[in-house]
Parts: sequence; C-alpha cells; structure tokens
Amino acid sequence: MQRLMSLQVLWGIRKSYHGFHPAPWYLCCRSLSGAGTLRWNDYDRPKEFNFASDVLDYWTQMEQEGKRGPNPALWWVNNQGDEVKWSFREMTDLSRRAANVFTQTCGLQQGDRLALILPRVPEWWLVVIGCIRAGIIFMPGTTQMKAKDILYRLQVSKAQGIMTTDTLAPEVDSLVSECPALKTKLLVSDHSRHGWLDFRSLIKSASPDHTCIKSKTLDPMAIFFTSGTTGFPKMAKHSHGLALRSFLPSCRKCLQLKTSDVLWSISDPGWILAVLGCLFEPWTSGSTIFIHHLPQFDPKVIQETLFKYPITQCLAAPAVYRMILQQIPTSLRFPALEHCITGGEALLPEEQEEWRRRTGVLLYEVYGQSETGISCGTLRGMKIKPGSMGISIPPFDIQIIDEKGNILPLNTEGNIGIRIKPTKPIGLFMCYEDNPVKTAEVECGDFYNTGDRATMDEEGYIWFLGRNDDIINSSGYRIGPAEVENALAEHPAVAESAVVSSPDPIRKEVVKAFIVLTPEFLSHDQDQLTQELQQHVKSVTAPYKYPRKVEFVPELPKTITGKIKRSELRKKEFGQL
Repeated sequence: MQRLMSLQVLWGIRKSYHGFHPAPWYLCCRSLSGAGTLRWNDYDRPKEFNFASDVLDYWTQMEQEGKRGPNPALWWVNNQGDEVKWSFREMTDLSRRAANVFTQTCGLQQGDRLALILPRVPEWWLVVIGCIRAGIIFMPGTTQMKAKDILYRLQVSKAQGIMTTDTLAPEVDSLVSECPALKTKLLVSDHSRHGWLDFRSLIKSASPDHTCIKSKTLDPMAIFFTSGTTGFPKMAKHSHGLALRSFLPSCRKCLQLKTSDVLWSISDPGWILAVLGCLFEPWTSGSTIFIHHLPQFDPKVIQETLFKYPITQCLAAPAVYRMILQQIPTSLRFPALEHCITGGEALLPEEQEEWRRRTGVLLYEVYGQSETGISCGTLRGMKIKPGSMGISIPPFDIQIIDEKGNILPLNTEGNIGIRIKPTKPIGLFMCYEDNPVKTAEVECGDFYNTGDRATMDEEGYIWFLGRNDDIINSSGYRIGPAEVENALAEHPAVAESAVVSSPDPIRKEVVKAFIVLTPEFLSHDQDQLTQELQQHVKSVTAPYKYPRKVEFVPELPKTITGKIKRSELRKKEFGQL
C-alpha cells in the first residue's frame, strides 16, 4: 500500500535526542525490577502532571539507558499486511513534531480545542500526545459521524481546529461557514485537498525540539461527548488527572501490565476507552500498544490476529467476545493470550464461562462512563463473581445511593454513586462544559450520580441492574434516543417517533423505533418504508445509531402532560424475551 510505504519512510526518523527532563520524583521512586511498579499512594495528588513529559519521555529515557526491552511502544497492522512499529524514542520525536505543527504552523494555543476524527491510524496517537505536550484540548469523535453530528460538536465546543481523513473532509467543508471559531483544518490522507493542511508533510518537516508545557494536574486535557436522553450530547471535560489515575497502585492492579506485555484494546478511537486502554494504561507501564486498523468489525480477523501476534492482553466490549464465540467454531486457544477484560455493556455469566472453557483465559469485567473512565472492576487475580462488575477502584469510593444521596443498605437497589465530597477524586470529569445545570443535576448530596442502577453485596461487589435513563447500549456504543428521533423527524413519513432499546442475541441491545406515520404514507409498503427510514438515519447521523428494528404504530403511549412513556415501550420489548 503506497500510503504505508510513505509512512514507513517518515516514521523511520531516528535522531539524537537532547533536552530530556530528569524523571519526576514520583517516577524516581519506582522499582525497575518490579516491571515499573510505582511506589506512591492512591490519594497522592501532585500539583503538576503531564503524560507526555512524565510518562512517554520517561520510557524514552529508559530505552536509551537500556532499561526497557526491545518491544515497540506502538505496533500497528492492517489487513493488507502493512506494519508500523514505533519505539518510545520515535514517539517522543514524532509527538514533539506534532506539537510544533499545532502551535507554530496552525497557531493553536494552550487551551484551544482540536476535534480529532480519525480511524485507527498511527497519526491518532501522535495527535493525542502532541496535544498533551502543547496544552491543546483534544476532542475525539467516531468516524461514523455525519455532517450534522460534526457541525454540532464544532459549534458547541467552539473548536479552533479539526483533524480528519479525506472521507469526512467534504462533510466538514460543507459546514465550515457555520463554524466561525474554526481556523485550522488538518488532513490525514495520501492526497492533498484545497483549504486543508497536509499533516504528514508538516510532521516530516517540523522540528523535533519542543518544550512541553508544565500542566497542572487539574488543568483541562480532553473533552468527550456523551449522549443524553434529551437534547444533544454533553461535553464531559477531563483534566490531566484522567491520565494520572493510571499511575495509582489500585488502578494498576486492574490489568497488572508489564513492559513485556502487548495489549490490544479493540475500541473505537472516538470513545474514552480508546484513550485509556489504547494509550494511558499500557504506556504508563511501558507496555506495547497493539492496533489493528480494522475498518469493519470481523470476528474472523480478530481470531486470526490473536493467533498471529504475541498479544498477551485483550480489552473489548462483550459483543466482540460474544461474536467470536458464536461465529468461530474452531480452536480459540490463543498462544500468547493471558488476560481478557471487557466492559461497556452487561456480560452474561454463561458467556463468561464459555470464553474460559474455550480459551482457557478468564474474562474480567470493568465498568465506567465517559465521565468517570474505569471506575470499578474485577481486578486481575481477584475472585470472579459471574454477573458482577467487580469492586470500586480507589481513589473512587462507590456506594449505592438513593435519589437524595443517602447510602443504601447492602443488597438494596439504588443508583451507582461516586463520592465527590469533601474532595473530588482524581480521574472524575471536571464538569459538563458550558452546562452548569446538567453538571448540578448529577451532583447528589456527597456523590456524583452515574444514572445507573445496581446493588452491592457484602464483599463490595457491584451488580449492574440497568439505567434510570433512556440510553441505549448497543455493542458498547451508547446512543441517545433523541439523536435518532431527531434524525427520523426529518423524514416526511414520520409524524412522531419514540426510540428505545430492544433485546438482541448478538448485541444485547439494539435501537428500535416506534413510528407514527403521516397520513400520506399510511398506504406505503411497510417493509420498503422501513428500509428507507433506516437508510435515512444512516445518511444524517452516525450509522451505528440507525434503528435495526422498526414498528409502525397508530399512536405512542404518553403521560397526561404529553411526555412519551418510553419505559412502557421498553417493558413491552423486554417482556417479549
């Protein structure tokens, strides 16, 4: 592939390094013989922290001193047999160049915002680290977004820059006149495009000399868009504390990574799990990040990859493991695989057991949100209780609370709450940016109310029951009904609609739309109309949001005040199981 040939030339840059900062005090306290285990407290809070200088550059220094093995920091492959391997040393060089591109060429300043909409390509990692070096707030987004989704994100965030591929560049060009704050468009492509800067060319010519900002731990670092049941996605703003949390001893017990480990996190680059599982967690431990381009999900490709490469740990949504179990009848005894983690949706106990039986590897469950990162889980080596999400991971103190923030007795259903008073823990989101009302709504007494329902047993294990909102969780994608309903409302056949989750044997949940038709479409063929509406939703919003099930109804159930009774529709769906 011509693109990768040029990449390999560019990424083959090797220069002498200078200007390294001495390792900070908390890294100097590490035991190198203990695979990089940090010796500090779960509740320590340094005034300053920057993942690029305090972690990435530290491991670069370890490489130079011969104190880390030969494994690459990043290992990228695709279906065509192309491969890119970067050492920490190369990552330091290239991410410094990226930081210079942002500040010197693009004119972006500390605190500016960059929308990052890329597939699983090596540049994604350069951009994230480059932004952290320069103090630019990065905002990941899935490449499945359409013009309407991108426009909303650019407008509400007042983003000064955007980076994407030539696939989405025409969508951006069609709306750029409506985004007055946007001043820089960066393209990752083999081809040039008028009005866009060629990121690869700029990286190649940029200087590798860059002084990383001295960021405060609580300075803003990233914004993740999170779906809601009404209105549009909210901006969950995170500080550098999100990256710092990966250092904490209790957090490191979750995966117990070593420098010799190769971790494959099969997550869309638009979600917080990619930033955690594909970057912060493995690189904190000096491990190798493995990435497969994987433009489309294919269980056979995943199975072949786990056989072919020395992947020791795998992190994926339950749907990934489920599809492998259902669609691959052959051996699943992967030669290097030692540890598997899942999260993002509920995992059935029988699926957990079948994975263990067929692979010989235990499947551990974790739980989190865009607002929290990984907040609880079954730590590696802990007793697994099938059906449980595990225990609270410090510094998070999770309790089951009522609507007023009171802690409920054990084995009592309530809301999952994370204690935020007297001190908000490191790693929890700062706020919903520019939305103090929504921020206040999730503060419940001394706790942040996740909006998820659960119970807690005598050993502190948390048992997920469901959500007290209307979010649909399909194959790990969280989908707000309002986004789908708004898309449907643009079609002339739709008088009104209600979107809810519906059970599915593969994805656990899928989007289902109950639709009341306008009079002129009542006589249309319903199968044909279903396909037309599905295609319409795919064309105006991210395709994963489209309703896989459609039911035409004469009217929707409503309250006396006219609100749609989604809970009644959900009960109808899940009562059919």
